Amino acid sequence: MKKFNDMTKEPIKKTLILLALPIMGASFFQLAYGIVDMLWIGKLGSRAVAAVGSAAFFINLGFGLNTIIVTGAGIKVAHRLGAKKYQEADEFINTGFMMNISLFLIYFTFLFLFRNMIVRYFNFNDTGVENMAKQYLMITGIGTLFKFSNFMFVSIFNSFGDSKTPFKINCIGVIMNIFLDPIFIFVFNMGVFGAGLATMFCEGINTSLFYIYSKKYFTIKRQKKYSIEKIKDIFFLGFPNGIQRVLFTTISIVLARMVASWGASAIAAQKIALQIEAVSYLTIGGLQGAVASFIGQNYGAQRGDRIEEGYKVSMKLSAGLGIITTLIFVIFAEPLMKIFIDDEKTLEIGMNYLRIVGLSQVFMCLEIVNSGAYSGIGKPKIASMIGIIFTSLRIPTAFILTKIFGINGVWLTISGTTVVKGLLSTYLFSKERKYNFRR
Repeated sequence: MKKFNDMTKEPIKKTLILLALPIMGASFFQLAYGIVDMLWIGKLGSRAVAAVGSAAFFINLGFGLNTIIVTGAGIKVAHRLGAKKYQEADEFINTGFMMNISLFLIYFTFLFLFRNMIVRYFNFNDTGVENMAKQYLMITGIGTLFKFSNFMFVSIFNSFGDSKTPFKINCIGVIMNIFLDPIFIFVFNMGVFGAGLATMFCEGINTSLFYIYSKKYFTIKRQKKYSIEKIKDIFFLGFPNGIQRVLFTTISIVLARMVASWGASAIAAQKIALQIEAVSYLTIGGLQGAVASFIGQNYGAQRGDRIEEGYKVSMKLSAGLGIITTLIFVIFAEPLMKIFIDDEKTLEIGMNYLRIVGLSQVFMCLEIVNSGAYSGIGKPKIASMIGIIFTSLRIPTAFILTKIFGINGVWLTISGTTVVKGLLSTYLFSKERKYNFRR
C-alpha cells in the first residue's frame, strides 16, 4: 500500500470540490461515449437509434449488477484507509477485481444465450431493427469486461482521494472514440455494430491505462485464497445500491416496452432524451462519488464534525446544479433534441420528456447526494429502500397516467416519483445527522 490523499485533515470545502470536479469531468467523458455514438447513429435514422436504445437497457442492467461490487469494494477500501489499515484495503481491492471478472463471465453468458428473447421483448415487429439490436447487444456485451473494470478502478482511485487520474484517462478514451466512431460506422460500413466496436476498443485502452497507473497506489494480483468474509462484506454492503440500480433499470425496461407501443420514434426519442438527461445524472454522480469517499474516510477516522460540514457543502452544490439543469432542459429542449435527430415526431416526444422530467432535476440531485452520504457511513440500505419503493411505483402509476395523458403520462410518473425520493431521502438523512454526527 502506497500513499493516498488523506481526507480527514484537509479543509472540507476545498477537499470536496477538488475531489468532485475531476469525478464530474470523468463522468462527462463516460457520458460522451454514449453521446458520440448517438450523434453518429442518429444519422442512420430512428430505426437504428431504437435498436441501440433497446439493447442499451440490458447493458445498463449489467452495470447495475456491477454496482454491487464497485460500491461495496469502494466503501470498504475508504473505511480501511481512513482507519490506516492498509493491508486489509489491499485485500478488499483484489477481492473486488476477482468478483468483477466472475460477474462479467456470468452476465455475458446470459446475454449470449437469451439475446433473441431480449430483443423480441420490445415487440418491434421489424426484422431490421431486431438484427441491429442483437449486433449491438453482443459487441457491447463483450465490452462490459472493460467497462466493469473501469468502474472498479474509478471507485478505488476515488477511495484513495485521487479523482484526477480517472479524469485524464477517460479524456483519452473519449477523444479516440470521437475519431473511431465515424470510421467504423461509415467508412467500414459497419453501422451500429461499428459504434459498439469502436467504444469497446476505447474502453479496452482505458482499462490498460488504469492498470498501469494503479501501481502508484496498489498492486492487482491473483490471491491463492480469497476470504469468504471479505466477499460477503463487499456483496452485502454494495447489495442495496446495486439492487436499487438493477430494479431501476428493470423498471425502465418495462416502461420502455410501454413507450414502444407508440412506435420506434417514441423509443428513439426516449433514448436521445435519456442521453441528454444523463449529463445531469452523471454530473451529480461525480459529487456523489466525492461525498461517499470523503464521508467514508472520515467515518473510518470517526470525524463526525467533518461529516456534518461536508454534507452541508455537498447539498448546496447539488441544489445549485439541479436548478441550472432544470432551466437548461425547460428552455432549450428543442435545440438539444435537434442536435441528434431531425424527425418531427421524435423531436416532439423528446422535447416533452425533457421539459417534464426537467422540473424534477433539483430533487434528483438531492436524492443522489444523499445516497452517496449513506454509502459513506456504511448504511446504503436506507437510500436504496427509498429508491426501490418509489421506483417500483412507477409501473402502476404510469399505467394509470398514460390513460389520461398518453405517452406524457410516463414522463410525469418519472418526474413525480423523483420529487418524492429527493424530499424523503433528505428528511431521513437529516435525522441521521441529528442523532449521530452533530454530537
